[in-house]
Amino acid sequence: MSAVHTPPARRELAYRSSNGIDVFLLWCPADDSLAVVVIDGADESFELAATSNDALDVFDHPYAHAAFRGIVVAGAPVETAA
Repeated sequence: MSAVHTPPARRELAYRSSNGIDVFLLWCPADDSLAVVVIDGADESFELAATSNDALDVFDHPYAHAAFRGIVVAGAPVETAA
């Protein structure tokens, strides 16, 4: 008999959607970890680990945090100064 590994279930703490981009703030009670998952309309996605101190900022600005961490995201929205 072989063991099947299933990842622990995560709970959605926050969700937002804008211009075809869905952003989720997820919490895993098994290890008390937080993550922000971004899924865009082109079926591209990425995930960022977050701490309790920066979770909402990562949720609000996932592309900035991805860039700061050196993650290249294809089709990342460009913010312009007004």
